[in-house]
Amino acid sequence: MILNDYEIVSLYHARNEQAIEITQRQYGKYCHAVSMNVLHSKPDAEECVNDTWLRAWNTMPPKWPQNLCAYLGKITRNLSINRLKSLRRQCRDTSLTVALEELEDIISAPDDTDAGIVCGWLDEYLATLPRLDRQLFVGRYWYNHSVKELARHYGLTANAATKHISRVREGLRVYLAERGYTP
Repeated sequence: MILNDYEIVSLYHARNEQAIEITQRQYGKYCHAVSMNVLHSKPDAEECVNDTWLRAWNTMPPKWPQNLCAYLGKITRNLSINRLKSLRRQCRDTSLTVALEELEDIISAPDDTDAGIVCGWLDEYLATLPRLDRQLFVGRYWYNHSVKELARHYGLTANAATKHISRVREGLRVYLAERGYTP
């Protein structure tokens, strides 16, 4: 049985435990892929995905996400990043650190008030980009793909992919500055 997002969120709001089972069946593979792209470890990814179901249960209600897939993906990604930070303290894995440092001088960690505004501007900016640039940016900074992986996937050289991503980052810096945002 496949339910739409509204039906699934309604189950959460009714505190029906089937919500978790249905969510896991419909979005488990996606959430696992999101976590694996950050952690590159099946056991750690499974732990984060299981924590995602708990976080979803604890946040609905009061939240009522319009796009459940995006909501769960964001939860999974944040839990995975937190897990990676914890692991990094132990083993010094730098793949995510490098990607996030590339954006550090453009987008600092905004407080909760600014985060929604900055995310809205980021969405607006990405919507103005050609499809390839948008896909490279999202692949690099959301899915944590390496430049080499992105270049191979999109049939580019690593140098060309790097240039695309650099231009998008610089465009984002200008776009945010025009709106009065400074990191």
